Amino acid sequence: MGLVLHPTRDVTEVVGIIERWATRHHKTLVVREEDQHRVPSCVEPVPADEVAARADALISIGGDGTMLGALRSAVLDPKPVLGVHLGRLGFLVEVEPPELPEALSRLLSKDFTVESHACLACDVCGDDVVAFNDIALVRQPGSGFVNATLAIDGQQYGYYRCDAVVVSTPIGSTAYSYAAGGPLVSPAADSMVITPSAPMAGISRSVVLSATEKIRLELEPDSSPVVVEMDGLVFRDPATEGAVDISYRRNAGLVVRFDPLRYQERNQLKMTLLDLPFLPEQLRELLPEELRHTREELSPPC
Repeated sequence: MGLVLHPTRDVTEVVGIIERWATRHHKTLVVREEDQHRVPSCVEPVPADEVAARADALISIGGDGTMLGALRSAVLDPKPVLGVHLGRLGFLVEVEPPELPEALSRLLSKDFTVESHACLACDVCGDDVVAFNDIALVRQPGSGFVNATLAIDGQQYGYYRCDAVVVSTPIGSTAYSYAAGGPLVSPAADSMVITPSAPMAGISRSVVLSATEKIRLELEPDSSPVVVEMDGLVFRDPATEGAVDISYRRNAGLVVRFDPLRYQERNQLKMTLLDLPFLPEQLRELLPEELRHTREELSPPC
């Protein structure tokens, strides 16, 4: 099993649970060499590009960002990815740390389902990159707007003049695209969504495309410097010229699910909480009086 760790959070407790389970069941654990100092000595360090290749399954310890990184690492040979929640508001991860021993045993006995995810296969000025949530062209702050043309299957469609242009998958529709006013898309749909953020001219509404269509976004000569972000990570430094070609790739990632209905119900609640203008600790006040003081500290609702 390959371990994919959140880059900054303390993962000691969760890794300890996994290590003790692996010892009892005579399973080998691997982790990328850069994370060797964060895990017990019995976990084998390997080059980052070999973790997914060496593993039968990946365990992502963190939030959605860590999960997306695990999926990207295995895109050439998709492996089941089990997400263990250490994040704040994860939509992809399902398992909480106390549930981990049972989850690992179910993983070993193949008592789970696999949820297939698509990705965006992108050519960014000649460099190949994949994104499971979204790819975005984002203006450099204080330097004007993203000015880019849109072509679909080689046919010119229109142009954007905005702060950012976000192209998302269905699962990515709850992320940057949603924050920019885009629609929620069913994970069962094969589609891509293009959403402008703070549009000033040109296309001002989200565009939903089929999985078979090819997208090309090309910067205009008067565009401000633009950064290319992949799943929220900066992939390309600011530039004033270039093009991004995007296509949809099915079955690029495999996510382990133990209770799909419970997972969906959790996500429905999380989506509701996103629209509440409260801090997490303020949600206590939404509870009935008799429940509000039953415990000194209530667990988060999701």
